[in-house]
Amino acid sequence: MDSRFEDFVASVVLLFKSHPTSFAADYLAKQLIRSACSSALNFGEFEGAKSNRDKANKLRITLKELRESLRNLNIQIKSKLLEAEEIKNIKQENDELIRIVVTLLKKYEQE
Repeated sequence: MDSRFEDFVASVVLLFKSHPTSFAADYLAKQLIRSACSSALNFGEFEGAKSNRDKANKLRITLKELRESLRNLNIQIKSKLLEAEEIKNIKQENDELIRIVVTLLKKYEQE
């Protein structure tokens, strides 16, 4: 599972291999990279957490960062900084990771 998060982050980083050309594009690209990386790093923390309470907390942070990443991608599409077709796979993986984290979070919040 951890590698899916790493692959997701790598795809975001590769998306911005070349430097964005406007202030807004640069700002949103950097923020997207930060939130995507944070989701992967916090998921790694989840995997190493000892208590279910700590696991749930790390999953909540992971979920927050994944949702921020998805919102950022949507904003970039709507403002024509990115093409929807160009990032279709990234958005799909982002959505699938959100679903996985929500499922895990339900499990650890119940325990």
